Amino acid sequence: QVQLVESGGGLVQAGGSLRLSCAASGRTGDTFNTYAMGWFRQAPGKEREVAAAISGSGSFRYYPDSVKGRFLISRDNAKNTVYLQMNSLRPEDTAVYYCAVRKGAAYRTSSHEYDYWGRGTQVTVSS
Repeated sequence: QVQLVESGGGLVQAGGSLRLSCAASGRTGDTFNTYAMGWFRQAPGKEREVAAAISGSGSFRYYPDSVKGRFLISRDNAKNTVYLQMNSLRPEDTAVYYCAVRKGAAYRTSSHEYDYWGRGTQVTVSS
């Protein structure tokens, strides 16, 4: 079992920045670098969508077009932590952001491919 705890959400004006963190604990042991990580988001009335994903080693990253050039995903395997730096935030970025772990080194973009989830952190961007 892996537990994930997100932090760093909040209210920010359009154009501002936030940095989300996700700390993993539990049965990660020495294998955290074999787990791909993803940040997903879900706005009211919408489906959950990927915001960014990163491979176990951190060498490969994915961003959808909606956030490309504005968001940066990174990880510190020594700390079992993944980050999402969000810049130039827009009102349409408003959502609950979830951290997820996939028991495999290659990232995926579908939420169904992930095995463990955090409880989420609210990000609200005002216009």
